[in-house]
Order: sequence, then C-alpha cells, then structure tokens
Amino acid sequence: MSFGDPNNPYGQPPQAPQGPYGQQPPVPPQGGAPGYGYPQQGAPQQPYGYPQQGQVPPQQGAPQYGGYPQQPQAPYGQPGMPGMPMGYASWGARLGAFLIDGLIIGALPIILYIIGFVMAASSASSASSASSAASSCPPGDYNCVSNAYHSAASAGTPVGAMVVMVIAWLIIVGGSFFLMAKEGSTGQTPGKKMLGIKVIKETTGQPLGFGMTFLRYICRYLNGLLCGIGWLWPLWDEKSQTFADKLVGSVVVRAQ
Repeated sequence: MSFGDPNNPYGQPPQAPQGPYGQQPPVPPQGGAPGYGYPQQGAPQQPYGYPQQGQVPPQQGAPQYGGYPQQPQAPYGQPGMPGMPMGYASWGARLGAFLIDGLIIGALPIILYIIGFVMAASSASSASSASSAASSCPPGDYNCVSNAYHSAASAGTPVGAMVVMVIAWLIIVGGSFFLMAKEGSTGQTPGKKMLGIKVIKETTGQPLGFGMTFLRYICRYLNGLLCGIGWLWPLWDEKSQTFADKLVGSVVVRAQ
C-alpha cells in the first residue's frame, strides 16, 4: 500500500479512464474485426444506381433500374413477337386450311343437295308424264283432263327436294358460325389447327373475337373482286394479308 500518491490515498488499483458522462470506453474488437462504434476501414460506398463491387453487370436487353437504359420493345405484328413466334403463314397453308374447313362443313350439305336435285329431277319427269297423259284423254272427257293436270301439278312441286335443300343450307350456315366462333376465341378453325396457323389481331397479338371475325368473314367477299385478286394478294404482300385482313387489321401467323 502506498500513501505517497495523493490521487490514490487508499492504494486501489488503477482503473481505465471513463468516457464522457461516466460511460465505459468501448473495448476494441479482437481478431482485427471492426466492432460497432468504431470507424470501419474500406473503400467508400458507391453512389446509388451503380453496380456494387462483386455484382454481375446487367445483361444486354434486360430491363434494369437505377439509371440503366431499357431496350425499346418492338411493336406487335413483327415475326418473333408474342402471338407470332415463327412469322407469317404461307399462302399455301392458308389455302389448305380453307379447303379443309370447307370440306368439314360442306361435305354433308353437298350430299344433301345432290339428293335434292335428284328428287327434283324425278318430280319433273313425273310431271312431264302426267302432262302427256292429259293429251291422251278422249275429246270432251274433262274429268280425265282435270285429273291429269292435277297429277302433273302435284308431281311438279318437289316438296321433299325443297326440304332436303333447306336442311343442307341450314347446315352450311350453322357450320360457318361454328368456324367463326372457334376462330374468334382461339384464332384457329379445325383446318388452321391441323396446318399450324392462326388468325390474330396485328396490334395486340390476340384472337379477334367473334364480332371482328364475323366482320372479317363478310369482308371476304371483297377478296373476290377484280377476278379474285384479293385472295392472291398474300403471295406478294409484306404481311401476307388479304383485303379482308387489311380492313379488320388481322394477320395469319404460324402457331407451331
């Protein structure tokens, strides 16, 4: 014990100096690791918007934030865009799909029309025979002549043939609406699906919907003007469009 130190008259061991307001000074970290409250050594932080050290630079074409410019997107209607992954459909594929669809909805009506024509021809032959029978009636036998002409009139009205033809027409109309509904909702009719093509809106890449598809079918009549040049227009058109396609803003593309 030392009594010579006026600052330590009781001989207590010396203590570490206290921080301001009685706080203990922070203990320096061990192992060289920077602790809380101590200034850290290292490179200054980079400003916001720049890649940090060790980060992979952004890939070309990918949208980035923080000051990197984004690549402009190409508009719809170009090959490789959504809805048209493989470009525009060829004229041969469009023709093949048209023929397949026509065969699907037209095979049965064609058969019915043939039956109706046969029935009408048979009725006409019967009417001709009844008219000949009237000429063979004896003079003055008005009853015989009346019966002959009545038979000719009955035979000349092919009711059965008319019924068959009306049924065939209804099948064609119903089949056409079926094709429009399928094309409007999915962009593909059975024929287009078999050949891997579809009809879409050029500006959106989506199916046209029933209303625009119905309008497109009506505009098909314009393709037949000027000796059918509208049907042949896709052979040299940049987007392989017919006149109807240009009016409603549709394109036919390869779907597979």
